[in-house]
Amino acid sequence: MAHAFLSLSAWQVMLAGLLFFGGIYLLFGAATWLLTHRVLPALGIGAVLDPRPLAPGQLRRELAQSGVSVLIFGLGMIFPWGLLQLGWARLATDAGAGRILLEILVLVAWNDVHFWINHRLLHTRPLRRFHLPHHRSVVTTPFSTYSFHPIEALMLGNVILLPMVLHDFSFWSLFSVPLFSLFFNCVGHANYDFFPRVSYAHWFAASRRHHLHHACYQGNYGFQFTFMDRLFRTRLQADAATKQLAAVRQRGAVERAA
Repeated sequence: MAHAFLSLSAWQVMLAGLLFFGGIYLLFGAATWLLTHRVLPALGIGAVLDPRPLAPGQLRRELAQSGVSVLIFGLGMIFPWGLLQLGWARLATDAGAGRILLEILVLVAWNDVHFWINHRLLHTRPLRRFHLPHHRSVVTTPFSTYSFHPIEALMLGNVILLPMVLHDFSFWSLFSVPLFSLFFNCVGHANYDFFPRVSYAHWFAASRRHHLHHACYQGNYGFQFTFMDRLFRTRLQADAATKQLAAVRQRGAVERAA
């Protein structure tokens, strides 16, 4: 597979990138939506985190913004391909299963570090205007995952470039990054508590933590894990959004009674 990737032309790489990122976005988004709106509620598993309705036209806006992000990510495949063509990075063609697994674990950790750094920067005054389009989705959906301003998409989409110049990764290790990244992102934006019995600090409570980030705007800048927010003391308390959500539920009860 590595040889096949290297033998592609620049135009073929960008076309393949567009098809790949567009395909996984639609597949993962639709699957997560179906799971959280039909399958799990019917089975009595988990619960919705934020009961507020979506903003008018939210899904249409998310899909439009995500289309631009897919364009950037897909065309951006030219950069890792270019690093390989220039000899600034190389692929390990003889990596065994153990090495590939270890590389994936390293990339999972790096993905969280990279995300926290860029996410924190996007909440600073000079850059926050580029993050506000994503935060228009106060109540998130799986289709919020790629709903970025182009600048934010560029910042988050360069995650594999630095690792590539520092180490000769297997093709499959690098290929896994957009897959686990989008999977974690869909979980985080699903507005659904998949594992209500686990503690707020647990890896499986990522959807709770990112729900609070959108509800409160500041804090919980991490991705799937909590180590960066713990290290820099940016983790929100588990009850950070209790008051506003309680007010929403109370208004709903009053309206139903009326």
